[in-house]
Amino acid sequence: MEKLRNECRNIERQIRDIQREEKNVQKSIRDAAKRNDMVSAKSLAKEIVRSRRTVNRLHENKAQLNSISMHLGESVAIARTVGHLSKSAEVMKLVNNLIKAPEMAVTMQEFSKEMTKAGVIEEVVNDAVDTALDSEDIEDEIEEEVDKVLTAIAGETAAELPEAARKERVKQPAQRSHEDDVIAEDVDDEEEMEEIRARLAKVRS
Repeated sequence: MEKLRNECRNIERQIRDIQREEKNVQKSIRDAAKRNDMVSAKSLAKEIVRSRRTVNRLHENKAQLNSISMHLGESVAIARTVGHLSKSAEVMKLVNNLIKAPEMAVTMQEFSKEMTKAGVIEEVVNDAVDTALDSEDIEDEIEEEVDKVLTAIAGETAAELPEAARKERVKQPAQRSHEDDVIAEDVDDEEEMEEIRARLAKVRS
C-alpha cells in the first residue's frame, strides 16, 4: 500500500514538473510568433501537445493506482474476517492495464510479483496486445491539436499569419529544408529550442 502511495506522489510530482515546464514553452512560442518564426512556434506547440497527452495518461495511471489501493484495502478487511487474502479479479485487471503503460511497467511488474506471492492475483503474463494507433494516425491527430494550441497561446499573432504559414507541417530535423533554415532566426534560437525539447522530454520520461 505504501508503495502505491509513493508511486501516486511520484506521478503528481511528474505532472507538476511537466506543467511548470509548459509555461516556459508557452513564453517561447509567443516570442517566436512575435518574430514571425512559425516553424519554431509550431514545433514547440507540438511538444506541448505531446506533454499534455503525457499528463492525461499520468492522470489515468494515478486513478488506476488509487483503484488498486481501494480494492486492496477491501481485500485486507475481508482477510481479517476469513483469515486469508482472496484473489481479486479487479486488481488483476488494473495491474495488467498499468503494466502496459511504459512509465509504469517496471514498478507494476515488481508490484505484481508481491501481489502474486500474497495470493491477491495470479501470475501476470505479459500478453498485452498493442492497440496503439498507427504512428501516422497519431501524428495526424497531433497536427490537428497543434493549430489549436498555437491559436490559444500566440493568439492574434498566429491568427494574423497567412493560412499557408499556419497550416505548414513541421518537418523533422533531418528533413529540414533550406527555407526552414532561412526562417529560423539564428543558431541561438535553434539551440534554445533543442534545450526546451530536451527539458520537456526529461520531465515526460
